[in-house]
Order: sequence, then C-alpha cells, then structure tokens
Amino acid sequence: MTLISRRTFQRGLAAGAAAVALPSLAQPAWPNKPIRIIVPYTPGGFTDNMARIVQIGLQNRLQQTVTVDNKPGANSIIGVDALAKAPADGSTFAVVIAAYAANTTLYPKLPYDPRKDLAGMALIGVSPLLAAVNNDAPFKTAREMVDYARRYPGKVSFGSSGNGSAAHLTSELFKAITRTYMVHIPYRGAAPALTDLIGGQIQLFFDAASGLIQPGKQGRVRLIGVSHDKRLPAAPEVPTFIEQGFAGFMGSTWAGMLAPAATPKEIVRRMADEVTRIVRSDETHARLDGMGTFAGGGTPEEFDAFVSAETAKWAKVIKDAGVKPD
Repeated sequence: MTLISRRTFQRGLAAGAAAVALPSLAQPAWPNKPIRIIVPYTPGGFTDNMARIVQIGLQNRLQQTVTVDNKPGANSIIGVDALAKAPADGSTFAVVIAAYAANTTLYPKLPYDPRKDLAGMALIGVSPLLAAVNNDAPFKTAREMVDYARRYPGKVSFGSSGNGSAAHLTSELFKAITRTYMVHIPYRGAAPALTDLIGGQIQLFFDAASGLIQPGKQGRVRLIGVSHDKRLPAAPEVPTFIEQGFAGFMGSTWAGMLAPAATPKEIVRRMADEVTRIVRSDETHARLDGMGTFAGGGTPEEFDAFVSAETAKWAKVIKDAGVKPD
C-alpha cells in the first residue's frame, strides 16, 4: 500500500469512527429537561407533603427544575392514569399511597394495568395509622373499646376518609382481628371525619399520624394505639396495638414513586438512588419522624415486592369485608 493510499485509508477509518461515535455523543445527559411529579390528590395532604419533600431534594441534587402537578380524583385513578400515558423519557413520575395497591381490587376495570403500564421506583416513607377516640366515649383504651364493641354490637361507629381508603381498610382489618361489629361512616376526606370525632358523632377514627398527633397532644381526642410493631418517635407515649395484645395488627398508609413502564431502567434506578439518599438524610429523617412517618428508600425491586405484598393484604380485607367503592 502506498503512503498516499495508506493515509487515505486511515482518514476513512477515523471518519467512520467519528460517525459511529456521534449518535452517543449527541445523547444529552439525564435529566435534560424539567421533571414533573404527579400527585393524584389535592395540595396539602399526606401525599402532597411527601411529594414536596422529594421535590426539594431532587432539585438540589439534580440541579434541574422539579414541579409538582396535582391531579386529584377517583381515588387517585385520574393522576395514575395520567402517569401511565405520559412520555417514558424520565421527565414524569408520580407519588402514590396505599390506595394505589387497594385500587387493583376495588376497581376491576382500571384504565391502566399496574403491572404493564407502570414501574415501581422507590418507597418514600411509611406512616402507621393512629387510632383516636372521642373524649366522651365510654372507653379509654383499645382493650376497653373492643370489650364495649363486643358487648354492644353496632354501638361504636368509626369514620374514614372514604371507602377503600387506608383508614377504612385498617378499621375493617381491626374489626376482623377483634371479631367486633362496628358501623362505618365514610367521609370525603380526613378533615370532616376528625371534626365529627371531636364532636362525638363518631367514636373511633384511624388516620395517618400526621393528622392526629396534634389533636391528641392538644387533648381534643384520645390516642389509643399505633397500628405498627413499634411506637412513633413523635408520639412515644402511645402504645402499639400489638403491645396491647392485638397480635399481627398492622395498618399504614405509605408513599412511593412510580414511573411509566417504558422509562429506561437506568433512569428508574438512578431516581431510586436519589430518593433513597434524600429520605435517609439526617434532615429529612428528622422531618419524617415529626410527621409520624418512617423513612423509606431502597431499590425498585424492593418497592415492587412491597406493593405486591400490600396489594395481596388489602385484597383479602376488601373481599372479606365486602368493601365497595363509592
């Protein structure tokens, strides 16, 4: 090969290599545009608060704009469906709670398939439910309440934030474990249920700790138990139901993040890592403790396993109790 032809050949190789390299070099690093977090509930509630904790942390860590988009309605179905139909480019995620797992059983004809259209990413936190009773109720402890409910079936009424909510299903589980008959009064949200609990229209209400700790400390309601296997740092004086002899009784709401199913796995895993670092940081950990919430974190596989277990657990409660959506 002559010197000229050799040089020509080498230039051709270099040009070919550059052409092959160009597509990968042209791929912008993620995140290359603002990130949207869909919250399928109204602003100000547990889900919204958990999403905004993650929002602030992601903005600081990723140096990218992160917004929260509230899309309430249909027990979170509207917002989750919006995520399922969003571009799977790593720009859209959603924060869901326990209702997401229950909806699979409550609504047989969902507009999305949780297994095919959505990908689990990371658990943000778990909030055990607190049980509160009216101050004038004829019982002061969980054991006294159960004894009263057994003695007077149907005399104890309990509120919830809606049919199929974590509060409702946890109450139904408590009824099943204690073999009691209590009357369910569904409300459109936790606030009106708490108002009626304080006023004496209902005697019992399970809710996320963040909604009941303050009323309990202010003496407006009496806190009688935590539906978990350990006490809450924010309310250490309230015993767990397990401590009080109700073995295996655990019920909680929780928050976790999802992505559209086709989102690149490396992005899902990176986001899971970022969320884990955020919620397990000393600052966020302390904030979650104050809300009565245990920090989450972990891998997408761990979150998928968690959701599967929650789905199976609440499916049994829903079927045994005959729970129907509104």
